[in-house]
Amino acid sequence: MAMFVHLTAAANAPRIRRAGIRADSRGQGGARGLYCFPVLPSYTLTHQWLRELARFGPKGSLVAVHVRLDDAQEVLTGHYRDRAAGAQQSVSAAEAVRRIGALADPRGWEVFLPRPVGAREVHRIRAVPQVAGWRYVPNAHGTRPCVCFGCAVRGGYGSRRLRERHQDPLDGPLPPVPVLLARIDAAGDPGDPAELKAALHWFGRRRRGPVDRLARLAAHPDPDVREELVWAVGGWSTPGTAELLDGLADDPHPDVREAVAAVRED
Repeated sequence: MAMFVHLTAAANAPRIRRAGIRADSRGQGGARGLYCFPVLPSYTLTHQWLRELARFGPKGSLVAVHVRLDDAQEVLTGHYRDRAAGAQQSVSAAEAVRRIGALADPRGWEVFLPRPVGAREVHRIRAVPQVAGWRYVPNAHGTRPCVCFGCAVRGGYGSRRLRERHQDPLDGPLPPVPVLLARIDAAGDPGDPAELKAALHWFGRRRRGPVDRLARLAAHPDPDVREELVWAVGGWSTPGTAELLDGLADDPHPDVREAVAAVRED
């Protein structure tokens, strides 16, 4: 039997003892299951994912759930970067333990079990120190963090101070709304697509915005502008946003319709 560790919120412990672990995560190819990691001789490597999971997971401390799997159980394993490329390999649980244990540096590797775990497969649940593991990426300590919009965590500890000290050339301070609206008006009617998309990029960095002033762009002849409009307002809480997206959901161009579906799924 192969032993793995699954990290989860401490609040889930009573349910896991009673009914096991749900298949709530999405793996390679959209498969449903859960992530875990082999129990290695190194405590730090075994629990390497703890601090990174704590950045995005639920509030409160995490616990380690030790799970026993049959050696022949099929799992997916590989580096987390391989997941997006579909390069993680399907192997047995025993082979996953062997491969990861033989690596000189197994940081960033993961195991995905494509099914839930039954209560009888749970070996034990125990508390773990909340400071184990790496954050952002392995070997991130000592390197300047990226502060671009794609990498920065809004509201994260020290995030504003980092943005002020190390402004990203592409994702610097947000231009004021009146400035952005002036750019859109200056782009003309229906408007230069490049200028409109540049202004909408900055609107997409905001949580609210002037939906009524941007609604006319839903009829722009360039589908790239309409798609950029979807990404700009998709995360807004401003009244009227849902109605604007409803209209764009029936757009004649498939890229626009897919963008609406994507922002609503998130």
